[in-house]
Amino acid sequence: MKTEIDQFAARCNFPAPGQPFRCGVSGGADSLAMMILAVHVGCDVTAIYVDHGLRADSEKDGEFVAAMAKKFGAQFSSVKVEVGEGGNIEARARAARHEALGDAAIAHTADDLAETMIINLLRGAGPQGLSGPQLSFRHPVLQLRRADTERVCALHEVQWLNDPMNSDQRFVRNRIRHEVLPLLSDIAQRDVVAVLTRQSPLFAEQSEFINALADQLDPTDANALAAAPPVVAKAAIRQWLRATEVENHPPDQATVERVMAVVNNQATGTDIGGGRRVERTNRKLRIEVGNTAP
Repeated sequence: MKTEIDQFAARCNFPAPGQPFRCGVSGGADSLAMMILAVHVGCDVTAIYVDHGLRADSEKDGEFVAAMAKKFGAQFSSVKVEVGEGGNIEARARAARHEALGDAAIAHTADDLAETMIINLLRGAGPQGLSGPQLSFRHPVLQLRRADTERVCALHEVQWLNDPMNSDQRFVRNRIRHEVLPLLSDIAQRDVVAVLTRQSPLFAEQSEFINALADQLDPTDANALAAAPPVVAKAAIRQWLRATEVENHPPDQATVERVMAVVNNQATGTDIGGGRRVERTNRKLRIEVGNTAP
């Protein structure tokens, strides 16, 4: 009979036993549970702690993660990054962390997925943004809930760290987590996280089909875009713009529509945000940086 830990592990997507598995571990319940479960299934685990230096006790958190890695038989690595001063510290810290982790696994849960879907919806993202991340070696615990990861830690008598930034109501994700999703669940009289995450693979399938067609288009060729079905042309534009965006966020629908206006000769250029513009010359599109002229 499977133990409770085996049942949790069966819902995850880890490499085969003995294979290397690098994962970001902050000391929170989600990332600790990911590390514990990866070790449980026999992976050769390396826990990576990213120190943003945003809190005075960040080094102590790293020491805690190192101790947990040793306790469960994982290797440990620490990476220090500089976030710097400025606005939108949440986004910049996230970007720095993702850059430091590279292709290492991230402990996003089903609850994180639901939050991401709502955030992308508010940004005006298309099907790709609404699909969110999918279960993979990069997101191996995506089918677990936060309550599940806390249970994994509790079963191993591990007290995880609580990052105070996760309760800071200045951040959009935290307001969605603590206000929006509970309110939606109350209104719907059901767990909307489960409802949203069931839709995620459906959006992903649609997005993958459309993007496969979009990949066949040159997003800088206005004639090719104009001749393609609009949904495919817009997907090609969205992929093009996303690849040039600092945090790889999908552009909102309004931005894509403005670029389509350039494609259809309704404008010669348009602002796409971040100090960038799309310009058209001889039916070829290009992105200009630092030019925000109307």
